[in-house]
Amino acid sequence: MTQARDFAVLDATLVDPAAGREGRGSLLVRDGTIADIVWGAAPVPADGVETIDGRGLVLAPGLVDLRAFLGEPGAEFRETLGTGSHAAAAGGVTTVICRADTSPPIDDPAVIDFLKRRARDKAVVNVLPAACLTKGLHGKEITEFGMLLEAGAVAFSDGAAAVRNPQVMRRAMIYARDFDALVMNHVEDADLRGVGVMNEGEFASRKGLPGIPVEAETIMLERDLRLARATGARYHAEMISCSDSLDLIRRAKADGLAVTCGVSINNLTLNEIDVGEYRTFCKLSPPLRTEEERLAMVAAVAEGLIDVIVSDHDPQDVETKRQPFADAANGALGIETLLPAALRLFHAGQVGLPALLSALSARPARLLGLDAGRLERGQPADLMLLDPDAPFVVDKMTLKSRAKNSPFDQARLQGIVQATWVGGGLAYRAEAA
Repeated sequence: MTQARDFAVLDATLVDPAAGREGRGSLLVRDGTIADIVWGAAPVPADGVETIDGRGLVLAPGLVDLRAFLGEPGAEFRETLGTGSHAAAAGGVTTVICRADTSPPIDDPAVIDFLKRRARDKAVVNVLPAACLTKGLHGKEITEFGMLLEAGAVAFSDGAAAVRNPQVMRRAMIYARDFDALVMNHVEDADLRGVGVMNEGEFASRKGLPGIPVEAETIMLERDLRLARATGARYHAEMISCSDSLDLIRRAKADGLAVTCGVSINNLTLNEIDVGEYRTFCKLSPPLRTEEERLAMVAAVAEGLIDVIVSDHDPQDVETKRQPFADAANGALGIETLLPAALRLFHAGQVGLPALLSALSARPARLLGLDAGRLERGQPADLMLLDPDAPFVVDKMTLKSRAKNSPFDQARLQGIVQATWVGGGLAYRAEAA
């Protein structure tokens, strides 16, 4: 990471998503932390430090991405901590929770130690590991939560695979409860998914593709929520995609369960029609649903029922995507386009900026107990400076990720990150036009 420096951003639109506050103001950074904030027109005192004109720009905490595949160890041909973190910084993301389904998987403290050392040497943003729920990702035996937490794990998940055995999941929740650890699960029943490759329905039938029913998600989710009720564990459904899942989450929260949920940026901004003529970049898990389901997800973000928006960054090798749709791998890039894609909801008047940024920063930080997502004195200066209205066309070849499988390729988006700081150090600055 780059060395911290002292600077002040003057006369910007400040957004504190944790407090739900938005307004004109200035902010001073000293020694890698937020030293002062002045809300209103008066500039913050900034003698002897670099000053940055924030007029027309938004200054907010950097994003916290709760789910991203960063390649290392074992899949460096898809992504590395270096390339993935540079893509994150370009998208205003200052903390990334990397998936545990690497090779070898993150089921041993030695792998966490390797990741921490590699991130220290190669990454320009904060990289924190999620550890495996089960040893070897086999879904049979839970990992040593205590040792993994001590080594630096921030949550537990088997990545792209759901824990299928309910007894194993129950044991994991009981064990996690004793450590106050967060259990996360990819809510998709593999048996119900079967050979399905996209959302089940009329569009899939017209394409001649086998469908994935919403019940593959809801049955797994309902099982997990019942286990969370029985054990008292903290549980997070990593990505939901349908209104039936929203109903289950709403009831669980109303009953006082310690449950939260996330949604992929893809399911917020794209629908099954975007598959078009068998576009494999839009082959995802969970699959893109109908427009009605997408709108239900958007409304749930605005309401606060959905807690977290994730990039679900999952870079794939070109050969795994250059296949017939049914044979192509799931996954797409997402971390660099997460913010501008999310800003579609803001520009459409569907979600206010503080609420949107809360789901992208403050809430995931709160779930993991991180010092992030807040504009407060004494907080680490993990910040992004954004021009929310600047238009651009996504060009997959200019994205900083090693892979190029973006579902937003050639999409017209608004919102360009001008600068990203991590601990007061400059991690990214946009090139001058």
